[in-house]
Formats: sequence, structure tokens, C-alpha cells
Amino acid sequence: MPARERILDAAYDLFSRRGIRAVGIDTIVEQSGVARMTLYRHFASKDALVLAFLERREQRWTKDWLQRAVEQRASDPGERLLAIFDVFDEWFRQTDFEGCAFINVLLEIGDPTHVLHHASAEYLARIRTFVARGRRGRSRRVRAAVAHFDEGVDRGRGRGRPGGCETGTAHGSTPAARRDARSVADALKPPAFGRGGGCMRR
Repeated sequence: MPARERILDAAYDLFSRRGIRAVGIDTIVEQSGVARMTLYRHFASKDALVLAFLERREQRWTKDWLQRAVEQRASDPGERLLAIFDVFDEWFRQTDFEGCAFINVLLEIGDPTHVLHHASAEYLARIRTFVARGRRGRSRRVRAAVAHFDEGVDRGRGRGRPGGCETGTAHGSTPAARRDARSVADALKPPAFGRGGGCMRR
């Protein structure tokens, strides 16, 4: 495996499990098995390595796992909103649950002008876009209900709880969050079918 990939693989594992501040360059060098000079040849600074980690996290976690899992479960916008909570519920229950890397970085880098803070916020914004897809042109009720995701992120940051994750659902609060999603799903149904039918999911 090329040296750059070994470095990034080691950083991905360490940053995901321990956070970025708790992991030093020496630890990454040791786990990757490359020389320090080799690491700096590929990544000019630790910040550059963290940026590469965040980029890979979006590809592996957001695109390859979250979006794919949701899209495989449902095609209807309302059902996808419910599927998001189902996917997160399963993730929260995993024994190796490690929290949201993007929010973790926001919590560790409090300065909003810092490049890592800005990058993490951008990745979170893309997740919000995915969550809120189909919201445009909908009712005020839909916009308000989908805002649950954004508000939850802010609450998680304010409490310093990295486990809050992208949708703002704290570990263990998925049932309550799913009730919010149901209101969105019902509102997203076409008017002819949106009365009395409720939500298809239990």
C-alpha cells in the first residue's frame, strides 16, 4: 500500500476513535509504519491531514454508508426521512459507536474561523441538504419540522455532546426524533393521500 494511504488509513482510524487533539503525529507515524519525514512529504501539517481525514469521512460515512443505506430503504421523500432515523438508530446501537466525526471536530476546534471548523461545518451542511431534500416548495409545517435536524446540531454543540450527530438526535433519543420525522413524512404526502392515512412505518 502506498505510504500516503497507510498514513491516511492510520489517521482515519485514530481520529475516528480518539478525536483529533488526542492523537499526535508520533502516534500516526507509529501506526502507519512510515517515517515522520514521509508523513510531512504527503501532508504539510497536521491540519492538512485532518482535512484529508474529513474528506475521506464524508466519502465513507456520509456517501457510501448513510446516503446509500437511506436510498436503498426508500425512494419517497417522506419515507426517506423516516429511514434516516432507522439507519441512525442502528448506528447508535453498534458496540463500536464512535459519534459524529464532523461534530467532534467542531467541538474540539471552537474557533469558527479555523480551517478545520469551517470544513466540518461545510460537511455538516451537505448532510443537512441531504436530509432536507424535497423540502423546497413545501408547507411551512414541513420546513419547521425538518428544522429539527439543524436545531439538534446546535443543541449538541452547545452541550458539548459529540454524540449528538448530524441529525441532532442524541444517543438514545431516536424514538422522539422519529416522531418529528413522522410529521414531516405526513406533510410530504400528496394532498389526496395525506389525510387520515398517517405514516406507513410503525
